[in-house]
Amino acid sequence: MIDIEFNDDRAKGFVSNQDIETLQERVDRLHDGLENKMGLGNEHLGWLHLPSSTPSSLIDSIITTQKEIRDKCDAFVCIGIGGSYMGARAAISFLSPFFKQSSNPDIYFAGHTMCSDYYSDLFRTLEDKEVCVNVISKSGTTLEVAIAFRLLRSFMEKKYGKEESRKRIIVTTGPEKNPLNSLSNEEGYKLYVIPEDIGGRFSVLTTAGLLPIAISGVDLNNLMDGALLAESALTKTSDLGQNLAYRYAVNRHCLYQKGKMIELMTTFNCSFRFVLEWWKQLSGESEGKEGKGIFPASVQYPEGLHSLGQSVQEGARNLFETFLLLEKSSKAIKIPSDSDDLDGLNYLQGKELDFVNEKAYKGSAAAHLEGGVPSLTLILKERSAYSLGQLFYFLERVVAMTGYLSNVNPFDQPGVDQKKKKIFILLNKPDQRKED
Repeated sequence: MIDIEFNDDRAKGFVSNQDIETLQERVDRLHDGLENKMGLGNEHLGWLHLPSSTPSSLIDSIITTQKEIRDKCDAFVCIGIGGSYMGARAAISFLSPFFKQSSNPDIYFAGHTMCSDYYSDLFRTLEDKEVCVNVISKSGTTLEVAIAFRLLRSFMEKKYGKEESRKRIIVTTGPEKNPLNSLSNEEGYKLYVIPEDIGGRFSVLTTAGLLPIAISGVDLNNLMDGALLAESALTKTSDLGQNLAYRYAVNRHCLYQKGKMIELMTTFNCSFRFVLEWWKQLSGESEGKEGKGIFPASVQYPEGLHSLGQSVQEGARNLFETFLLLEKSSKAIKIPSDSDDLDGLNYLQGKELDFVNEKAYKGSAAAHLEGGVPSLTLILKERSAYSLGQLFYFLERVVAMTGYLSNVNPFDQPGVDQKKKKIFILLNKPDQRKED
């Protein structure tokens, strides 16, 4: 069994047991289609058994590279956008201290913005540091990443010269010939390959995610062991009483069918901040097509209760919540007593912050339900690489099943490709045909 708890009690007034049971036979068929590569987008199912098929030699190679980089630099720049960086950023943010210690290189991100001020500040920050760069793009042609890499390659060559900069640049890209692949071979950059049958938003457990995650000091073996446990458990059965990823997917599908068009994923633990961002891309890009799909949104509570809370409680009744929680924090913090009790908080003295968070979660969920907002709850056992590996794989299974239930291909992104084409036309890219 996986260590992730799932609770749908606060959705039962909207999704009946009969609603769920009615979909069991269809889920069985879709599960078999996934496992036998018979469904939509079956050419992109490399993620499905990635944890069990990743060779230990690849993990060893990444760990060796990690040690070389950590010996060589105190600043590591990860260049990517979307699936090429969100998974790594989610893991690094979730597992790293909030207030960074000096044992690891500082990790910076680029390629996710075209903000001139951002790059100006980044270059200024890197001037007095020893720098290594990892550029990540499966296609090798992603506009924002390509521009950022050109900027940073120029910076590195000015700082170190061509010969030394070659030793400090690592390329992660697809196996097919592309500009980034060709440049890597020409310059002699260290090269890692993203499997052709894995799309970017499912690539967190490939070299696209694993190298930056390793640089931050995360134990890759623990991360992959967690993912392997989830793969084994979620492959074994499609029974909605046992496969919690599919039960979550079915609840999401039923709520959507009943007019709940928006899923607001919320958390009371700020370590989940970029996990929520990763989830939004995974869900939105997999499910939002052909005029269908849940719109994924996110907010951190309790801060969000003081901004979006009013709208959640009494606004349009077109959303449901999914609470993403931790069973317990890594360290317990208790509320101290105060002899004067001027703030009136002595009734909470000796209570842990986790206790307050739990009551805030339960109170908010109950109030929102009374206001017409059903909710689902996911509880991760702990803030660890092992638990996060389970969560990554769990949520990948969730969106695959939800997409199939909506009769869409969860593994393509035609809308993204169309957007790219329009941008290239406006930029007067030579090989793009002009359109009216």
